[in-house]
Amino acid sequence: MLGTGYRVFDFYKLRSMRQDADKMVKDLMHLNQYADTSEKEEQPMMVGDQMEFDEFNPEMLISDETIVQEDSYRSQQRSKADNAFFKIEKDPRITKVGHFIRNTSIDELPQLINVLKGDMSIVGNRPLPLYEAEQLTTDEFTERFNAPAGITGLWQVTERGKKGVSGDSRKLLDVEYAQKYSVWLDFKILFMTLPAMFQKSDV
Repeated sequence: MLGTGYRVFDFYKLRSMRQDADKMVKDLMHLNQYADTSEKEEQPMMVGDQMEFDEFNPEMLISDETIVQEDSYRSQQRSKADNAFFKIEKDPRITKVGHFIRNTSIDELPQLINVLKGDMSIVGNRPLPLYEAEQLTTDEFTERFNAPAGITGLWQVTERGKKGVSGDSRKLLDVEYAQKYSVWLDFKILFMTLPAMFQKSDV
């Protein structure tokens, strides 16, 4: 997992999913509640394709192999960031026991070992798997990695378990915490964590 300052560490958690869960992500991606399918991704032109230039166009980004409009490139990067998180309703990867330990947050208890080791704090932004973190490369969202990595956080106490939560909403809450985190905010989040631990929605 990736935590504060892009630090990679071993993350302890009780298994709640099937052993082949990571291999099922691709087939389930169309069900991702964070997915943004509003725009079709524009494919960059390969070098050698027919293009006409009256003069050098400063809005084109050119690499050794591709040519792409700057606006299109930035749109693609935003789209990747929008789809950085993966969560689906009634996730078939979760076992029967897994549903129970997730809904009661028992699966999070081993992370106290991470806290004792100094990998995480009690309160902070959730550490992310590498495949999610590598999508958050835009300046506006990398700031979330400046905050401590934590077991519970601003997103968990405000949005966890809700349906229809956007990826932007989650990322902005992470950035907000990174900008405002303090002892008093952490105490407030801890106070709000207990009722948030027991999810009502199966997401």
